[in-house]
Amino acid sequence: MGKFEEFRELYSEFIYDSYTITETDDTIDVSYRFSIPGLSDFNPGWSFPKPAGMTVAGDLTFEKIAFSLGLAELVSYWKCACPPVIRVNCGELSESQILWWKKLWYLGLGEYFYRNEINTDMDSFCSVVHQGKYTSSNTPERAPLEGCLVTIGGGKDSALTLETLTQAGMDCRCYSINKRRSIIATVETAGLPDSALITAQRRFDRTLVDINNRGFLNGHTPFSSIVAFSAEAVAYLNRLQYIVLSNEASANESTVRGQDVNHQYSKSFEFERDFHDYEKLMGTGIYYFSFLRPMTEFQIAKMFVSHKKYLSIFRSCNLGGKVSPDIWCGDCPKCLFVCLILSPFLSFGELQEIFGKDLLNDTTMVDYFTELIGLSEHKPFECVGSIDEVNLAVTLAVMKAEKNGEKLPLLFEKYKNTGLYDPQSAEQKSHDICAFYSNDNLLPDNFRVILTKEMERLL
Repeated sequence: MGKFEEFRELYSEFIYDSYTITETDDTIDVSYRFSIPGLSDFNPGWSFPKPAGMTVAGDLTFEKIAFSLGLAELVSYWKCACPPVIRVNCGELSESQILWWKKLWYLGLGEYFYRNEINTDMDSFCSVVHQGKYTSSNTPERAPLEGCLVTIGGGKDSALTLETLTQAGMDCRCYSINKRRSIIATVETAGLPDSALITAQRRFDRTLVDINNRGFLNGHTPFSSIVAFSAEAVAYLNRLQYIVLSNEASANESTVRGQDVNHQYSKSFEFERDFHDYEKLMGTGIYYFSFLRPMTEFQIAKMFVSHKKYLSIFRSCNLGGKVSPDIWCGDCPKCLFVCLILSPFLSFGELQEIFGKDLLNDTTMVDYFTELIGLSEHKPFECVGSIDEVNLAVTLAVMKAEKNGEKLPLLFEKYKNTGLYDPQSAEQKSHDICAFYSNDNLLPDNFRVILTKEMERLL
């Protein structure tokens, strides 16, 4: 019997007992009570900056957002023991909403199930028992919605979105969960004041860390769904019309060859489309979409490097983001992917300056490189681009270096011996990918015009 089966026998229920909304002069705080009877209680929470004159007392719509954010949070705690029953003692859930959540949890945990060798399906991995109801009964009249809330992570994608929209004259506020130096620098570099950045504080219950250290199950969860629901809260409080993400078409590709296991599921177009349906049930009137959805990582990289002012301040490394100040760790597949996708458009010296080391001559990167170019069972379990565009980027970078008479770095020398190097078709592939525009997107017409013009200008 594996841990999954063992823990499910020992711990039969996960309970979402309650959420509590409290207000101070400056914040609106939401606290949650979760428990796995016989194992632990969990009390995570959030603190949102409170706009002047705002109150959420008796506001049914904010209740729905707060309750839903708890449903997005709970899977992080559920996964340590995977109880077969999730009992929800608060809020309001229809049968269709229960199915919506089960789909998000199941597909968002695809990597977790795969890496923990858990064999389950969407029907049987959990059942949801709902016993809650709302106590609020109304939604106060609010001012009309206007303006954008652009989520900022500190990486190249959100920097490109923010730069493009601000240059087009859009009214932009920015959103982050907690603060990092690269996030603050992105907002400043875009020419926006400090007040444009709205930061929510997420309180993670570290009891879970102690439980994981005792040998309970751990793994990746759909964190971007937490970003979505927390951004919904911020946009609602600040009467902003649009939540603007920077997820791209490449996020739709499965991480594991031949399987429906996507590390980036909650960044996929499928989730974005589903979230629209859920937004209607919450009744906020807010519109959630990804500005870069029509594009690939290759196109984004080519457009991003034209904005040189961001090259010294952007950070996309998840490991480096956990230290202060945030850095490129230089030891992970995300660092290598960003280096590779930028390599056709920057010199080797510029790449070394960005990452602080020569990743392309680093022997410890060989395994990650093998995964990124598709010579492995799966891509790295990171937010990286498609295998095809990585191969195109590497091919173009090799061609550029040889044309300039430069010595090829270690990884590029190895690449030439893989059978993947195809300079004859690279020019046509580059043309085709730069002309790519995915119609699987939810861009409003005014944003579509802005993006199309910028793509035509830079690609």
